[in-house]
Amino acid sequence: METEKTCIDSTRFGRIEIDEEAVITFSQGLFGFEQYRRFVVLCLDEKSPFRWLQSLEEPGLAFVVIEPRHFLPEYAPAISDADARALELSTDTPTVTFVIVTIPAGKPEQMTANLMGPIVVNAITRNARQVIVEDECYSTKHSILQELMKRQPEAKEGADAGTHTQSESEHSHR
Repeated sequence: METEKTCIDSTRFGRIEIDEEAVITFSQGLFGFEQYRRFVVLCLDEKSPFRWLQSLEEPGLAFVVIEPRHFLPEYAPAISDADARALELSTDTPTVTFVIVTIPAGKPEQMTANLMGPIVVNAITRNARQVIVEDECYSTKHSILQELMKRQPEAKEGADAGTHTQSESEHSHR
């Protein structure tokens, strides 16, 4: 049986053909974008953990997202019973969690992830919901790079060296 296809003309990626099975439906939309309900997760580079959450209803609306397990493996936000019911989740329902990434213009090293507003997808029904996590150990601007450096000592040394050189350079220009 062949899967039904949908085509969208994305502003960022041009014409994209999508399997209807890949569509994620948000019954309430995303915070600030409640009118948009149908999205697809696009993978443009298999080697990168970053994906694009592309709206099927608004060609110009796409968010950079990442599964937090790539930079914070212990991330396990508690979601409310109401959110779990809305997503039809039981203890054994497979889920996928994404967080929205913010990348300041020209400063990719300062990218952050919103760990207080993750997107939880029921992997069976493809229904999704952006939920609010009420846990003070998470923030809306969690540094992805700092988290990765905590886990990779060799990367940390290289980054510290670069930071040290930069601050010496800045100091000499004063």
